[in-house]
Amino acid sequence: MNRYSRRSFLKASSAVAAAACVGGGYLMAERLKQPIGLQLYSVRNLLPKNFEGTLQQLGAAGYKEVEAAGYFDKTAADFGNALQKAGLKCISTHHQLTQLKTQFNQLIEYGQALGLEYIICSWAGVHRDPTRTGDLDLDDWRYVADQFNEIGRKVQAAGMTFGYHNHTIEFGKENGIVYFDELLKRTDPRYVVFEMDCGWVVAGGHNPVEYLSKFPERFPMLHVKDLIKGADGKWRNVVMGKGTIDYKPIFRAATGLKHYFIEQEEFEGDPMTELREDADFMKKLEF
Repeated sequence: MNRYSRRSFLKASSAVAAAACVGGGYLMAERLKQPIGLQLYSVRNLLPKNFEGTLQQLGAAGYKEVEAAGYFDKTAADFGNALQKAGLKCISTHHQLTQLKTQFNQLIEYGQALGLEYIICSWAGVHRDPTRTGDLDLDDWRYVADQFNEIGRKVQAAGMTFGYHNHTIEFGKENGIVYFDELLKRTDPRYVVFEMDCGWVVAGGHNPVEYLSKFPERFPMLHVKDLIKGADGKWRNVVMGKGTIDYKPIFRAATGLKHYFIEQEEFEGDPMTELREDADFMKKLEF
């Protein structure tokens, strides 16, 4: 190899090595492959006033998928037609465990008509002893897990997948056992998946990356929200990128991810403006 070609080779090799080091060892930054999704709880105050118009604004903002949180007295056909006009697809829906236990057939029928892939329990809140009230204890969460297994089998038989969405209460402890860990342990992965709300995991004192790295296949869906902690110790939901949660390591760890949904539960300004900012943030996010 002559002197010129050797210098050229070393220069090119150095450039490749430098590129490989960008991002802490990752060959190159990636962007999310999944379409931008929104949990419709974010527009719960707008949909009753202008259902079709709100959905169309979301489509124009760049959202492609949504997750329902109530059907606003719409038939499945009307709901589906409004989504189609807006260029949106409803992937999933949220129902409380009490609803799933008492209205299962109706909810399944609606979900099938809407073409849902997932039915998610948004809140457990059921004691093993129906005469008890208050927070769930460890035995209650074990009872809930058993209920999830039963419901998950029936949802699967209906052609959909059942899952659970966490808040912060699941990260309480009893006898050193974290309730959320017990749910993961006691639910059957054949029938029950989890939709991790990353914001509430952080607010609950845990790191989403730890769970995603250990159980990637259990978390095909994420709720994405940004939070800041006020002087009063309370967490507040803000526009994506304006809070304290770093989503780059979260998405790197979410190797089983199929869908994600932005959820902004409170707003400082115009909700639709802030939701457009959320979508723009996700479009540009590299990890």
